[in-house]
Amino acid sequence: MAVGRIIETEGCVAEGAAWLAEREARFAAALAMTGPLPLRRERDGFQALWSAIVSQQVSVASANAIWARLAAAGLCDAAGLLGADDATLRAAGLSRQKARYGQALAAAGIDFGALRAAPDAEVVAVLTAVPGIGRWTAEIYAMFALGRADVFAPGDLALQEAARLLFGLAARPSDREMRGMAEAWSPWRAVAARLLWAYYRVAKEREGIR
Repeated sequence: MAVGRIIETEGCVAEGAAWLAEREARFAAALAMTGPLPLRRERDGFQALWSAIVSQQVSVASANAIWARLAAAGLCDAAGLLGADDATLRAAGLSRQKARYGQALAAAGIDFGALRAAPDAEVVAVLTAVPGIGRWTAEIYAMFALGRADVFAPGDLALQEAARLLFGLAARPSDREMRGMAEAWSPWRAVAARLLWAYYRVAKEREGIR
Protein backbone atom coordinates (compact mmCIF):
# COMPACT_ATOMS: atom_id res chain seq x y z
CA MET A 1 0.00 0.00 0.00
CA ALA A 2 1.32 3.42 -0.97
CA VAL A 3 2.14 5.95 1.72
CA GLY A 4 0.28 8.77 0.00
CA ARG A 5 0.95 12.49 -0.13
CA ILE A 6 3.59 13.88 2.21
CA ILE A 7 3.39 17.47 3.45
CA GLU A 8 6.88 18.90 3.04
CA THR A 9 6.50 22.66 2.48
CA GLU A 10 4.19 25.60 3.15
CA GLY A 11 3.12 25.19 -0.47
CA CYS A 12 1.75 21.72 0.29
CA VAL A 13 -0.30 23.13 3.17
CA ALA A 14 -1.57 25.98 1.01
CA GLU A 15 -2.61 23.52 -1.71
CA GLY A 16 -4.57 21.47 0.80
CA ALA A 17 -6.16 24.55 2.34
CA ALA A 18 -7.30 25.78 -1.08
CA TRP A 19 -8.80 22.36 -1.84
CA LEU A 20 -10.71 22.37 1.45
CA ALA A 21 -11.91 25.96 1.06
CA GLU A 22 -13.22 25.23 -2.44
CA ARG A 23 -15.32 22.34 -1.17
CA GLU A 24 -16.51 23.67 2.18
CA ALA A 25 -17.64 27.28 2.61
CA ARG A 26 -17.07 27.19 6.36
CA PHE A 27 -13.46 26.22 5.82
CA ALA A 28 -13.12 29.15 3.41
CA ALA A 29 -14.51 31.47 6.09
CA ALA A 30 -12.20 30.04 8.73
CA LEU A 31 -9.19 30.42 6.46
CA ALA A 32 -10.06 34.08 5.91
CA MET A 33 -9.92 34.51 9.69
CA THR A 34 -6.72 32.55 10.32
CA GLY A 35 -4.59 33.51 7.34
CA PRO A 36 -1.97 31.09 5.95
CA LEU A 37 -1.69 27.86 7.94
CA PRO A 38 1.53 26.75 9.64
CA LEU A 39 3.62 23.94 8.19
CA ARG A 40 3.89 22.12 11.52
CA ARG A 41 6.62 19.72 10.44
CA GLU A 42 9.31 18.42 12.72
CA ARG A 43 12.14 15.96 12.45
CA ASP A 44 10.94 12.41 12.91
CA GLY A 45 12.38 10.01 15.46
CA PHE A 46 12.44 9.38 19.17
CA GLN A 47 12.34 12.99 20.33
CA ALA A 48 9.26 13.89 18.27
CA LEU A 49 7.35 10.91 19.64
CA TRP A 50 8.45 11.54 23.23
CA SER A 51 7.36 15.17 22.86
CA ALA A 52 3.91 14.01 21.75
CA ILE A 53 3.64 11.77 24.81
CA VAL A 54 4.63 14.66 27.08
CA SER A 55 1.86 16.73 25.48
CA GLN A 56 -0.87 14.17 26.23
CA GLN A 57 -3.75 15.49 28.35
CA VAL A 58 -2.05 18.70 29.46
CA SER A 59 -2.31 22.28 28.26
CA VAL A 60 0.10 23.61 25.64
CA ALA A 61 1.70 25.87 28.25
CA SER A 62 2.20 22.98 30.67
CA ALA A 63 3.66 20.76 27.95
CA ASN A 64 6.10 23.49 26.92
CA ALA A 65 7.20 24.01 30.52
CA ILE A 66 7.72 20.29 31.14
CA TRP A 67 9.61 19.87 27.87
CA ALA A 68 11.93 22.74 28.78
CA ARG A 69 12.72 21.07 32.11
CA LEU A 70 13.32 17.73 30.40
CA ALA A 71 15.69 19.37 27.92
CA ALA A 72 17.61 21.09 30.72
CA ALA A 73 17.97 17.75 32.53
CA GLY A 74 19.07 15.83 29.41
CA LEU A 75 15.90 13.74 29.36
CA CYS A 76 14.79 14.21 25.76
CA ASP A 77 16.57 11.16 24.30
CA ALA A 78 16.39 7.44 24.93
CA ALA A 79 19.76 7.20 26.68
CA GLY A 80 18.88 9.95 29.12
CA LEU A 81 15.52 8.42 29.97
CA LEU A 82 16.87 4.90 30.45
CA GLY A 83 19.56 6.20 32.79
CA ALA A 84 17.23 8.31 34.93
CA ASP A 85 15.60 7.23 38.17
CA ASP A 86 12.02 7.96 39.11
CA ALA A 87 12.91 10.89 41.35
CA THR A 88 14.79 12.63 38.53
CA LEU A 89 11.90 12.16 36.12
CA ARG A 90 9.36 13.41 38.66
CA ALA A 91 11.53 16.44 39.43
CA ALA A 92 11.35 17.37 35.73
CA GLY A 93 7.57 17.57 36.00
CA LEU A 94 6.53 14.15 34.73
CA SER A 95 3.74 12.24 36.39
CA ARG A 96 4.64 8.74 37.55
CA GLN A 97 2.63 7.39 34.63
CA LYS A 98 4.37 9.51 32.00
CA ALA A 99 7.75 8.65 33.47
CA ARG A 100 6.90 4.97 32.91
CA TYR A 101 5.73 5.74 29.38
CA GLY A 102 8.96 7.55 28.55
CA GLN A 103 11.11 4.68 29.75
CA ALA A 104 8.90 2.18 27.89
CA LEU A 105 9.40 4.19 24.71
CA ALA A 106 13.14 4.36 25.29
CA ALA A 107 13.28 0.57 25.66
CA ALA A 108 10.95 -0.19 22.72
CA GLY A 109 13.58 0.03 19.98
CA ILE A 110 11.22 1.42 17.35
CA ASP A 111 12.69 1.51 13.84
CA PHE A 112 11.80 5.10 13.08
CA GLY A 113 13.39 4.94 9.62
CA ALA A 114 11.10 2.08 8.62
CA LEU A 115 8.03 4.07 9.64
CA ARG A 116 8.74 6.61 6.90
CA ALA A 117 7.75 4.05 4.27
CA ALA A 118 4.95 2.39 6.26
CA PRO A 119 1.26 2.97 5.45
CA ASP A 120 -0.65 5.18 7.89
CA ALA A 121 -2.46 2.25 9.51
CA GLU A 122 0.82 0.42 10.09
CA VAL A 123 2.41 3.51 11.65
CA VAL A 124 -0.48 3.74 14.10
CA ALA A 125 -0.34 0.00 14.85
CA VAL A 126 3.42 0.00 15.51
CA LEU A 127 3.30 3.05 17.76
CA THR A 128 0.22 2.08 19.77
CA ALA A 129 1.86 -1.25 20.63
CA VAL A 130 4.14 0.72 22.99
CA PRO A 131 2.69 1.34 26.48
CA GLY A 132 1.53 4.93 26.86
CA ILE A 133 1.05 5.60 23.16
CA GLY A 134 -2.60 5.88 22.23
CA ARG A 135 -4.15 6.60 18.88
CA TRP A 136 -4.01 10.40 19.40
CA THR A 137 -0.25 10.35 19.98
CA ALA A 138 0.34 8.07 16.99
CA GLU A 139 -1.77 10.29 14.72
CA ILE A 140 -0.02 13.45 15.90
CA TYR A 141 3.35 11.82 15.14
CA ALA A 142 2.15 10.74 11.69
CA MET A 143 0.94 14.27 10.90
CA PHE A 144 3.80 16.36 12.26
CA ALA A 145 6.86 14.09 12.13
CA LEU A 146 6.04 12.03 9.04
CA GLY A 147 4.06 14.68 7.19
CA ARG A 148 1.15 12.41 6.31
CA ALA A 149 -1.41 14.55 4.48
CA ASP A 150 -4.47 12.41 5.10
CA VAL A 151 -4.13 11.62 8.80
CA PHE A 152 -6.48 13.21 11.32
CA ALA A 153 -6.75 13.12 15.13
CA PRO A 154 -10.51 12.96 15.85
CA GLY A 155 -9.97 12.41 19.58
CA ASP A 156 -8.32 15.81 19.98
CA LEU A 157 -10.50 18.03 22.17
CA ALA A 158 -9.42 21.28 20.50
CA LEU A 159 -10.34 19.88 17.08
CA GLN A 160 -13.70 18.75 18.40
CA GLU A 161 -14.41 22.15 19.95
CA ALA A 162 -13.29 23.98 16.81
CA ALA A 163 -15.59 21.80 14.70
CA ARG A 164 -18.49 22.50 17.08
CA LEU A 165 -17.98 26.23 16.72
CA LEU A 166 -17.25 26.32 13.00
CA PHE A 167 -20.06 23.99 11.95
CA GLY A 168 -22.61 25.32 14.45
CA LEU A 169 -23.12 21.98 16.20
CA ALA A 170 -25.25 21.69 19.33
CA ALA A 171 -22.55 19.73 21.14
CA ARG A 172 -18.90 18.85 20.74
CA PRO A 173 -18.68 15.86 18.34
CA SER A 174 -17.46 12.57 19.72
CA ASP A 175 -14.33 10.84 18.47
CA ARG A 176 -16.48 8.64 16.23
CA GLU A 177 -18.56 11.55 14.94
CA MET A 178 -15.43 13.60 14.27
CA ARG A 179 -13.84 10.73 12.35
CA GLY A 180 -16.99 10.50 10.24
CA MET A 181 -17.00 14.25 9.52
CA ALA A 182 -13.34 14.13 8.49
CA GLU A 183 -13.98 11.56 5.77
CA ALA A 184 -15.26 14.39 3.56
CA TRP A 185 -11.91 16.18 3.98
CA SER A 186 -9.80 13.38 2.49
CA PRO A 187 -7.14 13.47 0.99
CA TRP A 188 -6.21 16.58 3.03
CA ARG A 189 -7.41 15.65 6.51
CA ALA A 190 -4.12 16.71 8.11
CA VAL A 191 -4.54 20.19 6.60
CA ALA A 192 -8.13 20.27 7.86
CA ALA A 193 -6.70 19.58 11.30
CA ARG A 194 -4.24 22.46 10.92
CA LEU A 195 -7.08 24.74 9.86
CA LEU A 196 -9.28 23.72 12.78
CA TRP A 197 -6.43 24.24 15.25
CA ALA A 198 -5.76 27.66 13.74
CA TYR A 199 -9.47 28.50 13.95
CA TYR A 200 -9.52 27.34 17.58
CA ARG A 201 -6.66 29.72 18.36
CA VAL A 202 -8.59 32.64 16.85
CA ALA A 203 -11.98 31.69 18.33
CA LYS A 204 -10.80 30.76 21.82
CA GLU A 205 -7.70 32.97 21.99
CA ARG A 206 -5.49 30.11 23.10
CA GLU A 207 -3.44 27.40 21.49
CA GLY A 208 -5.02 24.00 20.91
CA ILE A 209 -1.89 22.09 19.94
CA ARG A 210 1.78 22.33 20.88
